[in-house]
Amino acid sequence: MPELLRAQRLFGNMRLRILAAMAVLLAGSAGVSLVLLRNVLVERLDVEIHTALTREVEEFRLLAGGTNPTTGSAFGGDLAAVFDLYFAREVPDEGETLLTFIDGRLYQAEADSEALTEEELSQPIDFWLSQTALREGSLNTAAGDVRYIVNPIDVGGSRGHFVAVNLPRSERAEIDDAVTTQALILAVTILIATAIGYGLAGRVLRPLRSLADTARLISDTDLSQRIPVRGQDEASRIAMAFNDMIGRLESSFGNQRRFLDEASHELRAPLTVIRGHLELLDLEDDEQERAETTKLITNEIDRMNRMVEDLLTLARAERPDFLDIGPLELSEWTHDVFRKTSVLCARDWQLVDVGQGRVVADGQRLTQAVTQLAANACQHTPPGTRVSLGSALSGQTVRVWLEDDGPGVAPEDRERIFERFARSSGGRSSGLGLSIVRAIAEAHGGSARVTDSSTGRGARFEIELPVEPRGG
Repeated sequence: MPELLRAQRLFGNMRLRILAAMAVLLAGSAGVSLVLLRNVLVERLDVEIHTALTREVEEFRLLAGGTNPTTGSAFGGDLAAVFDLYFAREVPDEGETLLTFIDGRLYQAEADSEALTEEELSQPIDFWLSQTALREGSLNTAAGDVRYIVNPIDVGGSRGHFVAVNLPRSERAEIDDAVTTQALILAVTILIATAIGYGLAGRVLRPLRSLADTARLISDTDLSQRIPVRGQDEASRIAMAFNDMIGRLESSFGNQRRFLDEASHELRAPLTVIRGHLELLDLEDDEQERAETTKLITNEIDRMNRMVEDLLTLARAERPDFLDIGPLELSEWTHDVFRKTSVLCARDWQLVDVGQGRVVADGQRLTQAVTQLAANACQHTPPGTRVSLGSALSGQTVRVWLEDDGPGVAPEDRERIFERFARSSGGRSSGLGLSIVRAIAEAHGGSARVTDSSTGRGARFEIELPVEPRGG
Protein backbone atom coordinates (compact mmCIF):
# COMPACT_ATOMS: atom_id res chain seq x y z
CA MET A 1 0.00 0.00 0.00
CA PRO A 2 2.74 2.59 0.77
CA GLU A 3 4.34 1.78 -2.59
CA LEU A 4 0.98 2.34 -4.31
CA LEU A 5 0.52 5.69 -2.56
CA ARG A 6 4.04 6.77 -3.55
CA ALA A 7 3.34 5.77 -7.16
CA GLN A 8 0.07 7.73 -7.13
CA ARG A 9 1.83 10.82 -5.77
CA LEU A 10 4.62 10.41 -8.31
CA PHE A 11 2.31 10.16 -11.31
CA GLY A 12 0.02 12.80 -9.84
CA ASN A 13 2.76 15.31 -10.64
CA MET A 14 1.78 17.15 -13.83
CA ARG A 15 5.42 17.71 -14.76
CA LEU A 16 6.16 13.99 -14.66
CA ARG A 17 2.95 13.15 -16.50
CA ILE A 18 3.91 15.51 -19.32
CA LEU A 19 7.41 14.03 -19.49
CA ALA A 20 6.06 10.47 -19.39
CA ALA A 21 3.63 11.21 -22.22
CA MET A 22 6.37 12.87 -24.25
CA ALA A 23 8.80 9.98 -23.64
CA VAL A 24 6.17 7.39 -24.59
CA LEU A 25 5.33 9.27 -27.78
CA LEU A 26 9.00 9.67 -28.70
CA ALA A 27 9.77 6.02 -27.93
CA GLY A 28 6.74 4.84 -29.88
CA SER A 29 7.57 6.95 -32.91
CA ALA A 30 11.22 5.85 -32.70
CA GLY A 31 10.18 2.18 -32.55
CA VAL A 32 7.88 2.54 -35.54
CA SER A 33 10.55 4.40 -37.52
CA LEU A 34 13.15 1.70 -36.75
CA VAL A 35 10.83 -1.08 -37.89
CA LEU A 36 10.01 0.80 -41.08
CA LEU A 37 13.70 1.57 -41.67
CA ARG A 38 14.72 -2.08 -41.34
CA ASN A 39 11.88 -3.26 -43.58
CA VAL A 40 12.82 -0.72 -46.25
CA LEU A 41 16.51 -1.68 -46.14
CA VAL A 42 15.74 -5.41 -46.27
CA GLU A 43 13.37 -4.84 -49.18
CA ARG A 44 16.03 -2.87 -51.05
CA LEU A 45 18.54 -5.63 -50.37
CA ASP A 46 16.16 -8.22 -51.81
CA VAL A 47 15.73 -6.09 -54.92
CA GLU A 48 19.50 -5.73 -55.31
CA ILE A 49 20.02 -9.50 -54.90
CA HIS A 50 17.30 -10.24 -57.45
CA THR A 51 18.88 -7.78 -59.89
CA ALA A 52 22.37 -9.28 -59.36
CA LEU A 53 21.18 -12.90 -59.86
CA THR A 54 19.16 -11.98 -62.94
CA ARG A 55 22.17 -10.16 -64.35
CA GLU A 56 24.37 -13.24 -63.86
CA VAL A 57 21.92 -15.43 -65.79
CA GLU A 58 21.57 -12.87 -68.57
CA GLU A 59 25.35 -12.61 -68.92
CA PHE A 60 25.65 -16.40 -68.97
CA ARG A 61 22.97 -16.74 -71.65
CA LEU A 62 24.54 -13.97 -73.73
CA LEU A 63 27.92 -15.71 -73.53
CA ALA A 64 26.50 -19.17 -74.32
CA GLY A 65 24.75 -17.81 -77.40
CA GLY A 66 27.93 -16.25 -78.76
CA THR A 67 31.06 -17.71 -80.37
CA ASN A 68 34.02 -19.46 -78.86
CA PRO A 69 36.94 -16.99 -79.02
CA THR A 70 39.41 -19.89 -79.32
CA THR A 71 37.82 -21.49 -82.40
CA GLY A 72 35.92 -18.49 -83.75
CA SER A 73 32.78 -20.63 -84.17
CA ALA A 74 29.72 -21.43 -82.02
CA PHE A 75 30.25 -23.45 -78.87
CA GLY A 76 28.01 -26.21 -80.13
CA GLY A 77 27.80 -28.95 -77.49
CA ASP A 78 30.97 -27.92 -75.67
CA LEU A 79 29.44 -26.87 -72.28
CA ALA A 80 32.85 -27.01 -70.59
CA ALA A 81 34.15 -24.33 -72.97
CA VAL A 82 31.12 -22.13 -72.18
CA PHE A 83 31.64 -22.50 -68.44
CA ASP A 84 35.42 -21.92 -68.70
CA LEU A 85 34.90 -18.71 -70.65
CA TYR A 86 32.24 -17.53 -68.19
CA PHE A 87 34.47 -18.04 -65.13
CA ALA A 88 37.35 -16.41 -66.96
CA ARG A 89 35.31 -13.25 -67.34
CA GLU A 90 33.13 -13.15 -64.20
CA VAL A 91 33.96 -12.62 -60.54
CA PRO A 92 31.33 -13.45 -57.89
CA ASP A 93 29.72 -10.49 -56.19
CA GLU A 94 29.65 -10.05 -52.41
CA GLY A 95 28.04 -13.08 -50.78
CA GLU A 96 27.63 -14.81 -54.13
CA THR A 97 28.46 -18.39 -55.15
CA LEU A 98 28.50 -19.47 -58.83
CA LEU A 99 28.06 -23.18 -59.63
CA THR A 100 28.14 -25.04 -62.95
CA PHE A 101 27.13 -28.68 -63.57
CA ILE A 102 27.51 -30.98 -66.54
CA ASP A 103 25.33 -34.10 -66.62
CA GLY A 104 24.66 -33.83 -62.88
CA ARG A 105 28.26 -33.46 -61.82
CA LEU A 106 29.82 -30.30 -60.43
CA TYR A 107 32.11 -28.88 -63.11
CA GLN A 108 33.38 -25.69 -61.50
CA ALA A 109 32.43 -23.39 -58.60
CA GLU A 110 33.62 -20.00 -57.44
CA ALA A 111 32.51 -18.16 -54.33
CA ASP A 112 33.06 -14.83 -52.63
CA SER A 113 34.89 -14.90 -49.32
CA GLU A 114 31.60 -14.19 -47.48
CA ALA A 115 29.62 -16.74 -49.51
CA LEU A 116 28.90 -20.45 -49.04
CA THR A 117 31.13 -23.11 -50.61
CA GLU A 118 29.83 -25.98 -52.73
CA GLU A 119 30.21 -28.31 -49.73
CA GLU A 120 27.92 -26.10 -47.62
CA LEU A 121 25.41 -26.14 -50.46
CA SER A 122 25.38 -29.91 -50.89
CA GLN A 123 21.86 -30.22 -49.52
CA PRO A 124 20.03 -28.01 -52.12
CA ILE A 125 22.21 -29.11 -55.10
CA ASP A 126 20.01 -32.14 -55.82
CA PHE A 127 17.00 -29.86 -55.89
CA TRP A 128 18.65 -27.45 -58.32
CA LEU A 129 19.75 -30.27 -60.63
CA SER A 130 16.16 -31.49 -60.83
CA GLN A 131 15.00 -28.24 -62.43
CA THR A 132 14.20 -28.30 -66.15
CA ALA A 133 13.31 -24.62 -66.55
CA LEU A 134 14.58 -21.26 -65.27
CA ARG A 135 13.70 -20.94 -61.57
CA GLU A 136 14.34 -18.31 -58.93
CA GLY A 137 13.59 -18.57 -55.24
CA SER A 138 14.93 -18.86 -51.71
CA LEU A 139 15.93 -21.79 -49.51
CA ASN A 140 16.67 -22.28 -45.85
CA THR A 141 20.10 -23.75 -45.19
CA ALA A 142 22.17 -24.44 -42.12
CA ALA A 143 24.03 -21.18 -42.79
CA GLY A 144 20.84 -19.18 -43.23
CA ASP A 145 18.41 -18.21 -45.96
CA VAL A 146 19.86 -18.06 -49.47
CA ARG A 147 18.50 -16.65 -52.71
CA TYR A 148 19.18 -18.62 -55.90
CA ILE A 149 18.50 -18.74 -59.62
CA VAL A 150 18.89 -21.92 -61.72
CA ASN A 151 19.29 -21.90 -65.49
CA PRO A 152 19.20 -25.41 -67.08
CA ILE A 153 20.86 -25.70 -70.52
CA ASP A 154 20.74 -28.54 -73.07
CA VAL A 155 23.40 -28.41 -75.83
CA GLY A 156 24.28 -31.20 -78.23
CA GLY A 157 22.93 -33.98 -76.04
CA SER A 158 24.67 -32.64 -72.92
CA ARG A 159 22.65 -31.29 -70.03
CA GLY A 160 24.08 -28.61 -67.82
CA HIS A 161 22.97 -26.29 -65.04
CA PHE A 162 24.12 -22.81 -64.20
CA VAL A 163 23.32 -21.84 -60.58
CA ALA A 164 23.90 -18.44 -58.95
CA VAL A 165 23.44 -18.37 -55.18
CA ASN A 166 23.52 -15.37 -52.87
CA LEU A 167 23.83 -15.50 -49.07
CA PRO A 168 22.68 -12.09 -47.74
CA ARG A 169 23.90 -12.85 -44.23
CA SER A 170 26.61 -10.20 -44.15
CA GLU A 171 24.40 -7.53 -45.77
CA ARG A 172 21.60 -8.25 -43.30
CA ALA A 173 24.10 -8.11 -40.46
CA GLU A 174 25.13 -4.67 -41.72
CA ILE A 175 21.48 -3.65 -41.81
CA ASP A 176 20.97 -4.90 -38.24
CA ASP A 177 24.09 -3.03 -37.12
CA ALA A 178 22.84 0.17 -38.78
CA VAL A 179 19.41 -0.20 -37.19
CA THR A 180 20.99 -0.91 -33.79
CA THR A 181 23.20 2.17 -34.13
CA GLN A 182 20.16 4.23 -35.10
CA ALA A 183 18.27 2.83 -32.10
CA LEU A 184 21.09 3.88 -29.76
CA ILE A 185 21.15 7.35 -31.32
CA LEU A 186 17.38 7.67 -30.91
CA ALA A 187 17.58 6.43 -27.31
CA VAL A 188 20.22 9.04 -26.47
CA THR A 189 18.16 11.68 -28.30
CA ILE A 190 15.06 10.73 -26.29
CA LEU A 191 17.02 10.94 -23.03
CA ILE A 192 18.40 14.37 -23.97
CA ALA A 193 14.97 15.56 -25.11
CA THR A 194 13.43 14.27 -21.88
CA ALA A 195 16.03 16.10 -19.80
CA ILE A 196 15.47 19.31 -21.76
CA GLY A 197 11.71 18.78 -21.55
CA TYR A 198 11.98 18.33 -17.79
CA GLY A 199 13.58 21.75 -17.49
CA LEU A 200 11.18 23.39 -19.94
CA ALA A 201 8.17 21.79 -18.25
CA GLY A 202 9.33 23.19 -14.93
CA ARG A 203 9.67 26.64 -16.48
CA VAL A 204 6.26 26.44 -18.16
CA LEU A 205 4.52 25.10 -15.06
CA ARG A 206 6.20 27.55 -12.69
CA PRO A 207 3.25 30.00 -12.81
CA LEU A 208 0.90 27.11 -12.01
CA ARG A 209 3.00 26.12 -8.98
CA SER A 210 3.04 29.76 -7.91
CA LEU A 211 -0.73 29.81 -8.41
CA ALA A 212 -1.16 26.77 -6.14
CA ASP A 213 1.20 28.18 -3.50
CA THR A 214 -0.52 31.57 -3.61
CA ALA A 215 -3.96 29.94 -3.42
CA ARG A 216 -2.89 28.15 -0.23
CA LEU A 217 -1.77 31.46 1.29
CA ILE A 218 -5.00 33.27 0.43
CA SER A 219 -7.70 33.41 3.06
CA ASP A 220 -10.89 35.38 3.44
CA THR A 221 -8.99 37.99 5.42
CA ASP A 222 -5.90 38.29 3.19
CA LEU A 223 -6.41 38.64 -0.57
CA SER A 224 -3.28 40.69 -1.18
CA GLN A 225 -1.15 37.81 -2.52
CA ARG A 226 -0.35 37.85 -6.25
CA ILE A 227 1.51 35.51 -8.63
CA PRO A 228 4.62 36.90 -10.37
CA VAL A 229 4.00 36.85 -14.12
CA ARG A 230 6.78 36.50 -16.69
CA GLY A 231 6.15 36.07 -20.39
CA GLN A 232 2.99 35.81 -22.46
CA ASP A 233 2.48 32.02 -22.74
CA GLU A 234 -0.65 30.11 -21.73
CA ALA A 235 0.50 29.48 -18.17
CA SER A 236 1.36 33.17 -17.75
CA ARG A 237 -2.08 34.13 -19.04
CA ILE A 238 -3.62 31.78 -16.47
CA ALA A 239 -1.58 33.50 -13.77
CA MET A 240 -2.68 36.93 -15.02
CA ALA A 241 -6.32 35.80 -15.06
CA PHE A 242 -5.90 34.46 -11.52
CA ASN A 243 -4.38 37.75 -10.36
CA ASP A 244 -7.25 39.66 -11.98
CA MET A 245 -9.77 37.39 -10.29
CA ILE A 246 -8.13 37.82 -6.88
CA GLY A 247 -7.99 41.57 -7.48
CA ARG A 248 -11.71 41.65 -8.19
CA LEU A 249 -12.40 39.48 -5.15
CA GLU A 250 -10.26 41.72 -2.97
CA SER A 251 -12.06 44.79 -4.26
CA SER A 252 -15.44 43.13 -3.88
CA PHE A 253 -14.74 41.93 -0.34
CA GLY A 254 -13.34 45.32 0.58
CA ASN A 255 -16.42 47.05 -0.81
CA GLN A 256 -18.61 44.54 0.97
CA ARG A 257 -16.95 45.12 4.34
CA ARG A 258 -17.02 48.88 3.87
CA PHE A 259 -20.59 48.68 2.66
CA LEU A 260 -21.71 46.69 5.71
CA ASP A 261 -19.89 49.07 8.06
CA GLU A 262 -21.46 52.11 6.43
CA ALA A 263 -24.92 50.57 6.14
CA SER A 264 -24.95 49.44 9.76
CA HIS A 265 -23.88 52.93 10.82
CA GLU A 266 -26.58 54.67 8.75
CA LEU A 267 -29.37 52.24 9.70
CA ARG A 268 -28.54 52.47 13.38
CA ALA A 269 -29.87 56.04 13.63
CA PRO A 270 -33.42 55.41 12.31
CA LEU A 271 -33.66 52.19 14.29
CA THR A 272 -32.70 54.05 17.45
CA VAL A 273 -35.29 56.75 16.70
CA ILE A 274 -38.00 54.16 16.03
CA ARG A 275 -37.22 52.21 19.19
CA GLY A 276 -37.13 55.30 21.37
CA HIS A 277 -40.47 56.62 20.11
CA LEU A 278 -42.08 53.18 20.36
CA GLU A 279 -41.12 53.08 24.03
CA LEU A 280 -42.67 56.51 24.54
CA LEU A 281 -45.77 55.73 22.51
CA ASP A 282 -47.41 53.63 25.26
CA LEU A 283 -46.74 56.39 27.80
CA GLU A 284 -48.30 59.13 25.66
CA ASP A 285 -51.92 59.93 26.48
CA ASP A 286 -52.36 62.89 24.15
CA GLU A 287 -53.91 61.74 20.86
CA GLN A 288 -52.22 64.47 18.86
CA GLU A 289 -48.81 63.59 20.31
CA ARG A 290 -49.46 59.90 19.60
CA ALA A 291 -50.36 60.73 16.00
CA GLU A 292 -47.22 62.83 15.52
CA THR A 293 -45.10 60.05 17.04
CA THR A 294 -46.69 57.48 14.74
CA LYS A 295 -46.07 59.76 11.75
CA LEU A 296 -42.43 60.20 12.76
CA ILE A 297 -41.97 56.42 13.11
CA THR A 298 -43.62 55.89 9.71
CA ASN A 299 -41.27 58.45 8.13
CA GLU A 300 -38.26 56.70 9.61
CA ILE A 301 -39.50 53.35 8.31
CA ASP A 302 -40.00 54.87 4.84
CA ARG A 303 -36.50 56.28 5.00
CA MET A 304 -35.14 52.85 5.89
CA ASN A 305 -37.12 51.30 3.03
CA ARG A 306 -35.61 53.80 0.60
CA MET A 307 -32.17 53.08 1.98
CA VAL A 308 -32.67 49.32 1.57
CA GLU A 309 -33.89 49.82 -2.01
CA ASP A 310 -30.83 51.94 -2.75
CA LEU A 311 -28.59 49.28 -1.23
CA LEU A 312 -30.19 46.64 -3.44
CA THR A 313 -29.71 48.85 -6.49
CA LEU A 314 -26.01 49.25 -5.72
CA ALA A 315 -25.66 45.51 -5.15
CA ARG A 316 -27.32 44.77 -8.51
CA ALA A 317 -25.01 47.25 -10.25
CA GLU A 318 -22.19 44.70 -10.00
CA ARG A 319 -24.23 42.02 -11.80
CA PRO A 320 -23.99 41.54 -15.59
CA ASP A 321 -27.78 41.81 -16.01
CA PHE A 322 -27.99 45.19 -14.26
CA LEU A 323 -28.58 47.00 -17.56
CA ASP A 324 -31.21 46.31 -20.21
CA ILE A 325 -29.41 47.80 -23.19
CA GLY A 326 -31.33 48.94 -26.26
CA PRO A 327 -31.66 51.78 -28.81
CA LEU A 328 -32.67 55.11 -27.30
CA GLU A 329 -33.81 58.31 -29.02
CA LEU A 330 -31.93 60.97 -27.06
CA SER A 331 -34.33 63.84 -27.84
CA GLU A 332 -37.47 61.92 -26.83
CA TRP A 333 -35.82 60.57 -23.71
CA THR A 334 -34.60 64.04 -22.62
CA HIS A 335 -38.09 65.56 -22.88
CA ASP A 336 -39.58 62.61 -21.00
CA VAL A 337 -37.02 62.90 -18.17
CA PHE A 338 -37.60 66.65 -17.91
CA ARG A 339 -41.36 66.12 -17.50
CA LYS A 340 -40.75 63.62 -14.69
CA THR A 341 -38.14 65.60 -12.74
CA SER A 342 -39.75 69.05 -13.03
CA VAL A 343 -42.59 68.03 -10.69
CA LEU A 344 -40.36 66.79 -7.87
CA CYS A 345 -40.16 70.10 -6.08
CA ALA A 346 -40.87 73.84 -6.42
CA ARG A 347 -37.85 74.99 -8.39
CA ASP A 348 -37.32 77.02 -11.57
CA TRP A 349 -36.98 74.03 -13.89
CA GLN A 350 -35.49 74.72 -17.34
CA LEU A 351 -34.76 72.50 -20.34
CA VAL A 352 -31.76 74.19 -21.94
CA ASP A 353 -30.37 71.72 -24.51
CA VAL A 354 -31.73 68.60 -26.19
CA GLY A 355 -29.36 66.20 -27.97
CA GLN A 356 -30.38 64.74 -31.33
CA GLY A 357 -29.64 61.17 -32.39
CA ARG A 358 -29.93 57.56 -31.39
CA VAL A 359 -27.74 55.96 -28.70
CA VAL A 360 -27.52 52.52 -27.12
CA ALA A 361 -28.28 52.56 -23.40
CA ASP A 362 -30.68 51.50 -20.66
CA GLY A 363 -33.25 54.30 -20.70
CA GLN A 364 -34.83 53.36 -17.36
CA ARG A 365 -31.51 53.30 -15.52
CA LEU A 366 -30.50 56.65 -17.03
CA THR A 367 -33.87 58.07 -15.94
CA GLN A 368 -33.19 56.71 -12.45
CA ALA A 369 -29.78 58.42 -12.39
CA VAL A 370 -31.12 61.82 -13.53
CA THR A 371 -34.00 61.53 -11.06
CA GLN A 372 -31.45 61.00 -8.28
CA LEU A 373 -29.62 64.15 -9.40
CA ALA A 374 -32.90 66.07 -9.43
CA ALA A 375 -33.79 64.80 -5.94
CA ASN A 376 -30.34 65.84 -4.77
CA ALA A 377 -30.94 69.35 -6.17
CA CYS A 378 -34.30 69.52 -4.42
CA GLN A 379 -32.66 68.54 -1.13
CA HIS A 380 -29.77 71.01 -1.25
CA THR A 381 -31.25 74.12 -2.90
CA PRO A 382 -33.90 76.56 -1.62
CA PRO A 383 -37.31 76.92 -3.33
CA GLY A 384 -37.30 78.95 -6.55
CA THR A 385 -33.68 78.12 -7.42
CA ARG A 386 -32.97 77.67 -11.10
CA VAL A 387 -32.39 74.00 -12.04
CA SER A 388 -31.63 73.29 -15.71
CA LEU A 389 -31.45 69.98 -17.55
CA GLY A 390 -29.69 69.29 -20.86
CA SER A 391 -28.28 66.59 -23.12
CA ALA A 392 -25.87 66.52 -26.05
CA LEU A 393 -24.47 64.01 -28.53
CA SER A 394 -20.94 64.74 -29.74
CA GLY A 395 -19.04 62.14 -31.80
CA GLN A 396 -19.05 58.91 -29.81
CA THR A 397 -19.94 60.55 -26.48
CA VAL A 398 -23.30 61.31 -24.85
CA ARG A 399 -23.53 63.92 -22.08
CA VAL A 400 -26.47 64.54 -19.76
CA TRP A 401 -26.25 67.25 -17.13
CA LEU A 402 -28.24 68.94 -14.43
CA GLU A 403 -27.07 72.24 -12.89
CA ASP A 404 -28.45 74.62 -10.32
CA ASP A 405 -27.75 78.02 -8.77
CA GLY A 406 -27.66 76.62 -5.24
CA PRO A 407 -24.82 76.67 -2.71
CA GLY A 408 -22.65 74.38 -4.85
CA VAL A 409 -20.14 71.72 -3.78
CA ALA A 410 -16.78 72.47 -2.20
CA PRO A 411 -13.81 71.37 -4.40
CA GLU A 412 -12.54 69.01 -1.71
CA ASP A 413 -15.91 67.23 -1.62
CA ARG A 414 -16.52 66.79 -5.34
CA GLU A 415 -15.07 63.31 -5.54
CA ARG A 416 -16.06 62.17 -2.08
CA ILE A 417 -19.81 62.83 -2.45
CA PHE A 418 -20.12 59.98 -4.98
CA GLU A 419 -19.02 57.48 -2.35
CA ARG A 420 -21.55 55.53 -0.31
CA PHE A 421 -22.68 57.41 2.80
CA ALA A 422 -19.85 59.88 2.28
CA ARG A 423 -19.85 62.97 4.45
CA SER A 424 -19.02 66.42 3.14
CA SER A 425 -16.62 68.77 4.84
CA GLY A 426 -19.66 70.18 6.63
CA GLY A 427 -20.35 66.76 8.21
CA ARG A 428 -23.47 66.03 6.17
CA SER A 429 -23.99 62.57 4.68
CA SER A 430 -24.62 62.29 0.93
CA GLY A 431 -26.49 58.99 1.37
CA LEU A 432 -26.63 56.60 -1.56
CA GLY A 433 -28.19 58.68 -4.33
CA LEU A 434 -25.01 59.93 -5.94
CA SER A 435 -23.41 56.49 -5.54
CA ILE A 436 -26.26 55.07 -7.60
CA VAL A 437 -25.70 57.76 -10.25
CA ARG A 438 -22.04 56.83 -10.57
CA ALA A 439 -22.82 53.08 -10.56
CA ILE A 440 -25.28 53.50 -13.46
CA ALA A 441 -22.79 55.63 -15.41
CA GLU A 442 -19.93 53.18 -14.89
CA ALA A 443 -22.17 50.22 -15.81
CA HIS A 444 -22.58 51.91 -19.20
CA GLY A 445 -18.81 52.35 -19.45
CA GLY A 446 -19.05 56.07 -18.61
CA SER A 447 -18.50 58.36 -15.65
CA ALA A 448 -20.21 60.89 -13.39
CA ARG A 449 -18.72 64.09 -12.00
CA VAL A 450 -19.56 67.45 -10.51
CA THR A 451 -18.14 70.83 -11.60
CA ASP A 452 -18.95 74.50 -11.23
CA SER A 453 -22.17 75.73 -12.77
CA SER A 454 -21.95 77.54 -16.12
CA THR A 455 -23.27 80.69 -14.35
CA GLY A 456 -20.51 80.58 -11.74
CA ARG A 457 -23.01 79.79 -8.96
CA GLY A 458 -24.13 76.38 -7.74
CA ALA A 459 -23.05 73.02 -9.16
CA ARG A 460 -23.21 71.13 -12.42
CA PHE A 461 -23.60 67.32 -12.32
CA GLU A 462 -22.67 65.54 -15.54
CA ILE A 463 -23.12 61.96 -16.75
CA GLU A 464 -20.90 61.08 -19.71
CA LEU A 465 -21.46 57.84 -21.65
CA PRO A 466 -20.16 56.22 -24.83
CA VAL A 467 -22.67 55.93 -27.69
CA GLU A 468 -22.02 52.15 -27.78
CA PRO A 469 -21.51 51.04 -24.17
CA ARG A 470 -19.60 47.89 -23.31
CA GLY A 471 -21.88 44.92 -23.24
CA GLY A 472 -24.28 46.71 -25.56
